[in-house]
Amino acid sequence: MRIVIPMAGMGKRMRPHTLTVPKPLVPIAGKPIVHRLVEDIVKVCGEKVEEVAFIIGDFGKEVEKSLLKIAEQVGAKGSIYYQKEALGTAHAIYCAEPSLQGKTVVAFADTLFKADFKLDTSMDTIWVQKVEDPKPFGVVKIGGDGSITDFIEKPQEFVSDLAIIGIYYFKDGGQLKQEIKYLLDNDIRDKGEYQITNALENMKNKGVKFKPGQVTDWLDCGNKNSTVDTNNRYLGYLNGQKLVADSAKVTNSVVIQPSYIGENVVIENSVVGPYASIGNGSKVYGSVIHTSIVQENAVVKNANIGNSMVGNFATLEANSVDLSVGDYNVIKI
Repeated sequence: MRIVIPMAGMGKRMRPHTLTVPKPLVPIAGKPIVHRLVEDIVKVCGEKVEEVAFIIGDFGKEVEKSLLKIAEQVGAKGSIYYQKEALGTAHAIYCAEPSLQGKTVVAFADTLFKADFKLDTSMDTIWVQKVEDPKPFGVVKIGGDGSITDFIEKPQEFVSDLAIIGIYYFKDGGQLKQEIKYLLDNDIRDKGEYQITNALENMKNKGVKFKPGQVTDWLDCGNKNSTVDTNNRYLGYLNGQKLVADSAKVTNSVVIQPSYIGENVVIENSVVGPYASIGNGSKVYGSVIHTSIVQENAVVKNANIGNSMVGNFATLEANSVDLSVGDYNVIKI
């Protein structure tokens, strides 16, 4: 089994938090989004994952080391590929062409999921979820036999409310590779880009039957608000587990669970939680923090914040506000 994770996007909707850190490395309940994603996929695979291939932009050597370590922690070989130009979902996947072989899971690193099943490796599977507004998504139509009959990329008129959530299983990654190569060689684009939905449609027309997969929860990490909400929900899943590091120093303060408190965090005269994540090395003084993400090595002082994100190495002194504070900013209100 191989896992291929395209994650070269710039994460513009998450700025300023993605100006210095790629979106998939933004933490959810103390771990980067992509780390949570890999762990969740491994849990449902039901068999050994041999390789995790990451498709990235120019993120730097430290990011690459972090990604290889994530693969190592799930017992797999890590591979790094590069997408130098944003040319669509199919193009992004094809950047990992050498790893597209055998049983393959493709998962885009801006979404998380929760599922209570083991993957049926005998069926090509595309995970979908009902949505209120299908226009921003690729969607599918289901036939009478329960298999997928049509793939439509970002429909402007209603054809289906079953959105593709960005996670796919292929019995033969090599066949997907061939179909994407056909799109690239013949410059077949949809809305200006090479789309995976076109490759899937070609595979279907050649006899491949795709089964729709269902997840119990689909967690979006597209912007600040959705990422904070995903952090809240993920902490809810982890409630009851050990979420406070032994090295954290909590003085004259209350931590309301579920909340994640990282290594060497200092909390004094404060109330933290519920649904707060405080990253490694951060310091909180005289503050109330709930339903928020404070990343690593930040300082929060005399603040009352909710539904907020505070970036790495940021300093915040504030009253009760709804914030999105980027990395290395210093804000005093």
